[in-house]
Amino acid sequence: MLTLASKLKRDDAVKSGHSNSAVTDSARRVSIRDRLLVKEVAELEANLPNTCKVNFPDVNKLHHFQLDVTPDEGYYQSGKFQFEVEVPEAYNMADVVWGLNSLFTDLLNFDDPLNIEAAEHHLRDKVSFSCTRRAQRSFL
Repeated sequence: MLTLASKLKRDDAVKSGHSNSAVTDSARRVSIRDRLLVKEVAELEANLPNTCKVNFPDVNKLHHFQLDVTPDEGYYQSGKFQFEVEVPEAYNMADVVWGLNSLFTDLLNFDDPLNIEAAEHHLRDKVSFSCTRRAQRSFL
């Protein structure tokens, strides 16, 4: 995976012999990051899961966006989870979106739980667990 940091290091190494360039380092880095972000956004929008919606409040800050995850199955079905995300340079936007989406869809595994108490509740009484989850969602 090509990250912005590795791209900047390569570009700096290539340009180190050309010190009379009119473009400053900070301007060049902004330009590179902007170009990478535009490409990432295009890829993200083309491959966005149907359970996710992305909104960019400021088109000049593509690394900052709002994400809505609305699971279409499982215990979180009909829930709407809203995130405000700011992606650092070292991360890929799509990985962040898919990771958050996975928390509410395919990472729900009661055989290997992250929340042992919730998994035990689910195993003891599935109906009560489901009602508790619905009550929590309506509270949020």
